[in-house]
Amino acid sequence: MAKQKSKEAGADDIRIVCRNRRAAHEYEILDTLECGLVLTGTEVKSLRENQAMIEDAYVSVTDNEVWLIGSDIPEYTKGNRLNHKPRRDRKLLLHKREISKFCGKAEQKGFTLIPLKLYFKSGRAKIEIAVARGRQLHDKRAAKKDAEVTRDIRREMANRRKD
Repeated sequence: MAKQKSKEAGADDIRIVCRNRRAAHEYEILDTLECGLVLTGTEVKSLRENQAMIEDAYVSVTDNEVWLIGSDIPEYTKGNRLNHKPRRDRKLLLHKREISKFCGKAEQKGFTLIPLKLYFKSGRAKIEIAVARGRQLHDKRAAKKDAEVTRDIRREMANRRKD
């Protein structure tokens, strides 16, 4: 008998495989978009074991197709001679209007497309990509200072509520 999904495990069934933690520090993120990935069977099995790295990856647009370049999904340990190449380019699945709208922003000078996180949503592999602008060193320092100030304010507000 087939196993039925419960109603609770519907749209919010998200399991994160990996994140690009450097992205928030090195880039100013302007807009995000979720898209699918074209994967082989051993890549999916390797992702289910939470083995992937997208920190050095970027997204490129060629001939109205969007590609994830530089991501590393290691070979599946129990795979055979049909195992995949770990650092191959992977096609991203987007509608044509999403490609024209989203990637048009990225073609402007100073903007780039970067992956933010790789996850499973309702059993399907998805990746969240973002249009971002690179930060200079002084921008990074200012962002860090702002984060410290907001953290201190929240801490003081929490202390006042306790008193």
